[in-house]
Amino acid sequence: MSEKKENLNVLGGPLQSCCGTHRTGYYRDGFCRTEEDDLGRHVVCAMMTKEFLEFSFSQGNDLMTPRPLNEFPGLKEGDQWCLCVLRWIEALEAGKAPPVDLLATHESTLEFILLEDLKKYALFS
Repeated sequence: MSEKKENLNVLGGPLQSCCGTHRTGYYRDGFCRTEEDDLGRHVVCAMMTKEFLEFSFSQGNDLMTPRPLNEFPGLKEGDQWCLCVLRWIEALEAGKAPPVDLLATHESTLEFILLEDLKKYALFS
């Protein structure tokens, strides 16, 4: 019998929930965890800023408009959401990266982003 692998955060501890109010993450369970089928790698738990939401919209990803058919409430400044790792990198390169909850950001993020860079944007120190 195979053991289920524990999901860890970028600091090596148990992965925390990104938020309790929105159904975020690849599994829509509030956790920024992933699997091979998740092509977007929704593993970065970020707090939305107006600047990031506008940047994302300019890149063709409208996170602000509610989509009731998809049970998507639309996001506003202060909401936390599991972002695709490449979108966060794009925002970083554009100077628009939102703050990150390190305890709720999946360890696989470290395949793409240095921990030192994530710590610069940490919500909590």
